[in-house]
Parts: sequence; C-alpha cells; structure tokens
Amino acid sequence: MAVVAAAGNGAATSSKPQRATVQDKKAILDKVDCFIFDCDGVIWRGDSVIDGVPETLDMLRAMGKQLVFVTNNSTKSRAGYLKKFTDLGLNVKSEEIYSSSYAAAAYLEAIEFPQDKKVYVVGEVGIQEELDLKGIAHIGGPADADKKVELKPGMLLEQDPDVAAVVVGFDRNINYYKIQYATLCIRENPGCMFIATNLDAVTHLTDAQEWAGNGSMVGAIRGSTKREPTVVGKPAEFMLENIATKFGLRRDQICMCGDRLDTDVLFGKNGGLTTMLVLSGVTTEEQLLSPDNSIHPDVYMDSLAAMLEVKLPVNA
Repeated sequence: MAVVAAAGNGAATSSKPQRATVQDKKAILDKVDCFIFDCDGVIWRGDSVIDGVPETLDMLRAMGKQLVFVTNNSTKSRAGYLKKFTDLGLNVKSEEIYSSSYAAAAYLEAIEFPQDKKVYVVGEVGIQEELDLKGIAHIGGPADADKKVELKPGMLLEQDPDVAAVVVGFDRNINYYKIQYATLCIRENPGCMFIATNLDAVTHLTDAQEWAGNGSMVGAIRGSTKREPTVVGKPAEFMLENIATKFGLRRDQICMCGDRLDTDVLFGKNGGLTTMLVLSGVTTEEQLLSPDNSIHPDVYMDSLAAMLEVKLPVNA
C-alpha cells in the first residue's frame, strides 16, 4: 500500500489503553483546539444519530472548538454528506466535511492531473461529483452498474487509452465488467495510477450489522493487477495535511476521535495528534485490550457522549 506522504513514527505503543477519566477529558479539552471526528460509528450508525452526540457537538462548539468531520465512505460528496447531517438534525457546515471522495479529487488536483486525461471510477456518485467540481474528466461509476461481460470465444474488452487514473471507492454495484476495465487501464495504459479512497474492511450501511467495505473492492483489483494502490483516505497523511493547513492548526492542537484502530487511531498516531477511541462503532473493548493489538489510543470511552461529563466555561 502506498500511503500519500506518510508521516510519524507509527502507532505501536507499549502502554495499556486507558479508559478516559473526567480529569483526562478536561486535560484534552484544555489542550485541543480542533476535534476531527470519524462519522460512521462515532456520529451515527447507519441512518441513526448516536445518543448524546448532538449535545456533545453543541458543547464543544460553545467552548470554541473547531469541529471537522472525516469519513472514508466515498459514496457521497461533501454536498451529499451535508444533506445527511442536516437530515439528522446536526448543525454542520460544508467546509467542515472531509470525505474520501473529496480527498481523491483533491489529490488529483494537487498532483496536477493532466486536463486531457480521464479517471475511471469504480465507485458511486460521490467521487464523480467531487471530480466535476475540480474539472477532472471521468468515466465509469454508476453508468457501468448494469454492464456485463459475455465470455464467448474471441471476447475482447477494450479500455479507453486516455484513462490515466483509476479511483476505487465503495461501490454497491461492483461487477466483473468494472473489475476488468479497471484492470486493463492499470495494466495497459502507460503510467496509469491506481488510487483507493480507503482500505476499510467493513462499513456501516445500516445500523443492523457490518457490511463488507471498500477493502473488498480494492482487493479485487489489487489481486488482478499485482499493484498496490495509493490510499488518500484515513490513515493516509494527505487529508490531515489539508485540514491542518486550511484551519491553520499545529498537530498538537488536534484530537482525532474515531471507532477504528487501523484507520482512525492510526491516522491520528501517525500524524502526531491526540487520539480518542469510542466503542460505539466497530472496535470492542475486548479487541482494544487484546495483547494482539498494538494500536493504542491515548484514551477511550464508550461513546462521544461521555464527554458531556465535563462542563467547562466557554473558551476554557
């Protein structure tokens, strides 16, 4: 896996993870000016807001904290996620949202992707909408959802030679046509890049269970091309650098709060941030405390709402 501009000293630590006390929470609030929140499993599960989250966000805003919402789910653009926040009754601004769909488009813009080239999208409308906002040409996506490959004698699938990057995001309509088309572009178009929005093993499509994540889509194309993707979502550095620069923050002023060890906590650890794990999503306390786990957050708590224990004066 190629991680964009990786930084830090890794996430392994010998100290045992500590459940956050009231004093720990006060210390974090004294130190931190910006909270970066994962969304699935931290703010919501499926289409349901996690109890106490709206009140916690209001409290943090009242304290003058900068809030940023980061998601590896690329199915929606920032505009799409803003609608979800609004529909759930959460007061969030579009500039506070960083999706991996946006990260993919921003990365291509940062490397000055050629205007005469195209992106082949394995993914949904979120990636396409963000590419459109950057003026980057693209094909694929939902338009290829119903395409099938008939493996009859002499069958040959031709790819567009102008595709210079394949972006793989979560795709509920992934099929063999998309996998083969992406494979051909990466293997046969000179210099074609392989970009993954994330490598998450599972995702929360509903609040009833975990579903296979984008790691399964990326894995199929990694297997057929024998190429490692450049990852632009968590735990890659690219998104964090973008956030820190935009809001003019030092890394020691930022706390990463998430529910995943290998993306959220690793993202924070590698970036030199304070890290907070909540148990309202993917990671269980048993998994966190297992001797087999070497990725340890600074503190952990049952859910974000546990921060409500602390009531500080505004701008404390």
